[in-house]
Amino acid sequence: MPGAAASAAALLTGGAVLALVTCTAPALAVAPAAAPAPAPGEKIAEALTKSPVYVDPSYAASAVPPARQKELARQIDATGLPIKVVLVPLAKGDAYDGEADTLAGVVRDRLKDRAPSADRTPSPDSDLILLTTDGEFPGSVRGHEWPGDAHQAEDAANAVDLMDELDDASLADLTAEAVTVIERGNGTAEYEKQTKKLDESLAEHRGAGSDGKGGDSGADGNNAPPWALITAIALPALALALLTPFLVRSARRRSGSAAAPFTLPRAVFAAARAADEAELRRRAEAEVLALGEAARAADAGATPGLQRALDAYAAAGTVLDSAHGLPDLAGVLALVTEGRDALDGTPDPLPLCFFNPLHGRAARTIPWRPLGHRDQLHVSACPACARAISECRAPEVLTDTPAPDGRPVPYFEVDAESSVWAATGYGSLLGDAAGDGIAVRVGRGDFSRGRGGTRETRG
Repeated sequence: MPGAAASAAALLTGGAVLALVTCTAPALAVAPAAAPAPAPGEKIAEALTKSPVYVDPSYAASAVPPARQKELARQIDATGLPIKVVLVPLAKGDAYDGEADTLAGVVRDRLKDRAPSADRTPSPDSDLILLTTDGEFPGSVRGHEWPGDAHQAEDAANAVDLMDELDDASLADLTAEAVTVIERGNGTAEYEKQTKKLDESLAEHRGAGSDGKGGDSGADGNNAPPWALITAIALPALALALLTPFLVRSARRRSGSAAAPFTLPRAVFAAARAADEAELRRRAEAEVLALGEAARAADAGATPGLQRALDAYAAAGTVLDSAHGLPDLAGVLALVTEGRDALDGTPDPLPLCFFNPLHGRAARTIPWRPLGHRDQLHVSACPACARAISECRAPEVLTDTPAPDGRPVPYFEVDAESSVWAATGYGSLLGDAAGDGIAVRVGRGDFSRGRGGTRETRG
C-alpha cells in the first residue's frame, strides 16, 4: 500500500476508536460583551405570524414571486391545517449549517417562544407542519411535522420530489403540490406509490439490459473511443438511454452551479438510517445506472475526467454485484461520488464522511487521533461527526463484521489488507499520488482479494 494511505491505514488497525476519542479543548478567550444579535429564525418567526408563507428575497424575484406567495397562502388557509412554508437558501456555515432539519427546528422554537403560556414560559408542543427548502437540493422541499406525523408531511414532500410530472417544476409548484398531498392525508401511500414506480422501472430496464447484451456492438463506433469503452464496461449500457427520468433527476435537480459538488439523493441515506439494506441496495443500483447515463451523455472532448468516471462506474458495478452488507453498499456510493466528481471536474472534492459514509458528503477535514496512537490523522467528516469529535464525543460510525467471530467493529478497525474500505476510509485515507482513487484500488483487485475469506459473508 503506497505512501500516506499505508501509514494512515496502519494507524487505524487494532485501535478502539469509538469509546475514547482523544481531543484537547483549546483555551477560550473571554471576549467583551457585545450587543446581542437577533436569534436565528427570529425574523422568520415574526413574519410567519402575519402570513403562513415566508420566502427569502433571493427567491422572491423569480422562484416564488409575490403573486405565487399569495396563492400559496390562500391555498394553505383553505386547508385549515397548521401548515407554514419557509423557503430560504441554505448553505454550509450559515446559521443552520445548511441543514433543513436545523432550520425547521429553529423556526419551530422561535414560534413557540412567540406564543408563551400564561406563566410566560414557552408554550407546549402544538401541531405544526413546516415545509422548507432542502439544504442538499435547493430545488426541492422538505416536510417536517410536530408533535407526531398525523399528516405524513415528510412522506408527502418526498413523494412530490419523485413525481415524474414535476421533473422541471418550480419551487412554488413543488410547494403547492406538497400542500395538496398533505391536505389529502395520503403522503405515505403516495411516497410508496412513487417508490414502487421507481423499482418497476429499474426492474424493466435491468431486463432490457440483459436481453440486449449480445447484440449491438455500438453504432457509433466511428466516434470517439469512450463510447466503445462504455459498451465494453457494462452490459446495461445499451439500456441506459431508456432509463426513466428519475434516474437522472438527481443530477438535474442539484445546484445549478457547475462548481457545486455532487450529492446523493436523500432517499439513499434515508434507507441507510433505517438500516434497510434491501432498499439501500436498490438506491445504490439506481445511482450506478444514473452515473452510467451521465457518462454516456458526456461530451468526450469537453470532459477530461470521463475515463476516470468510466473506471468508477465499472468499479461500482463490480462492488454492487457481490456486495454483502452496508459497508460494501457504502463503497458503491463512494465510487459513484468519485465518478460524478470526475465528470463534473469538481476541484479538490471532499469524499463521503470518513466515520460513516452513509452520512453523506463530508463538510470539512478535521484532525483526529485514534486511541493508542500519538500521531493525528486528517479525515473528512460530516457536520455531525465533526461536531462530535470537537466535543470529545464518539461519532456514529459504520460497523463491519469481519471473520472469524463476526463481531461488529468500526469498519476502519478491520485489517486494511482485507478491506479496501478500511484501507481507503472511503476516500479520506487516499494518498496524494496522482491517479490514486477508490476505483483504482477496486480495479487492481483490492476489493476482490479482501473477500477471500477474511470477512464473514452475510446474505
